[in-house]
Amino acid sequence: MPANSKRVVVIGAGINGAASALWLRRAGCEVTLIDRAAPGMAASFGNACLLASCAMVPNATPGLARKAPGYLLDPNFPLFLKWAHLPRLAPWFMRFLGASNDADARRISRALTSLIGDSVEQHKSLAAGTAAEQWITDTDYLFAYNNRAAFDAESYGWGLRAEAGFVPELIEGPAVQDMEPILSPDIGFLAVTKDHGYILNPASYVQALVDTFTGMGGTFVQAEVRDFDLSGGEVRAVRTDQGQFDCDAAVLSSGIWSKPLMRKLGISVPLEAERGYHVTFKGPSIKPNNPIMISSAKFVATPMDQGLRCAGIVEFANLSEKKSKAPLKLLRRKVAEVFPNLTAESDSEWLGFRPSLPDSLPMIGEIGSSGVFAAFGHQHVGLTGGAKTGRLVADLITGNTPNIDLEPHNPLRFS
Repeated sequence: MPANSKRVVVIGAGINGAASALWLRRAGCEVTLIDRAAPGMAASFGNACLLASCAMVPNATPGLARKAPGYLLDPNFPLFLKWAHLPRLAPWFMRFLGASNDADARRISRALTSLIGDSVEQHKSLAAGTAAEQWITDTDYLFAYNNRAAFDAESYGWGLRAEAGFVPELIEGPAVQDMEPILSPDIGFLAVTKDHGYILNPASYVQALVDTFTGMGGTFVQAEVRDFDLSGGEVRAVRTDQGQFDCDAAVLSSGIWSKPLMRKLGISVPLEAERGYHVTFKGPSIKPNNPIMISSAKFVATPMDQGLRCAGIVEFANLSEKKSKAPLKLLRRKVAEVFPNLTAESDSEWLGFRPSLPDSLPMIGEIGSSGVFAAFGHQHVGLTGGAKTGRLVADLITGNTPNIDLEPHNPLRFS
């Protein structure tokens, strides 16, 4: 069968699934995109809106194993754990901390750089000539610190960014508030990285991509995927609560919900959810001129079409949709400290699930020889890496050779 006439089912209509479906349809494949909810309404809805090309610093870096217990016990640090879940999460944490050494950090950083270092260009290519273009904005990306010493304390990560070509412009003193009047006088140092972008409204952006896809003859179905037909060892159909969809290949891009579907393929993956929070301030009295990472509190403030979104905080627990009070309380307190003059007409809170693997790398590629292709596990860089992930998966399915080494993203690397 010619590669471009394949029937493909894409599972999950977040940014990774939407990009995969659109690139596959452009290649001529017959594509059905399936999600149990509307497009872009899970993790793709609530992210920090940022195309963070310089986010190639892995979550586990040298020294973390020594610091981690203190972080978990510090109520002012933006990392929370519901201790009742520790026995279940302990194996994941051990693998995660096992990667907190220089050799692994550099290996992971190189792989992430290949995936996300050109994220703005990839998204512009994905959205070219479509209504989705309107949502992409070029920007600088600022990292805010109280002082130079706080910046120097993160020198390891900045060294990795420099190796990837992201050397910041450094701004100190009153020039900080000249550049970003929203910032408190306590913020005395900025590291400014160039050539970034953000999405004015991620949910509308993903919906526009899916609208483009369906306008080209692709099919979107709202259904819950339950299993695969793997007759003969290769995928023949995807089974849902709305019936069976025959296919020659499938893409698994359903975020944290990819874990139970991997079990249907006989594979256990160490995929856990980082419960991420945001507060969106609507009708804010002031916005930053650029997205800003507040380094001391590990949240990003992004000016978007709905107002000012402050997204961050990590909580390890379960998949309950009930919000915890402590993470949101800390986020609001940090926002008030950093933006003391901010007022808003109203605000909204959100909780979502970042699909995270212990080595900070997503799974991209064919799962064995099943004809099912992984495109999930992007932790904090799902939006950033989504456009390129979709292109890579489409290339693999249509017989084109990707231009990056995908071995670090092998879906079977933990098996």
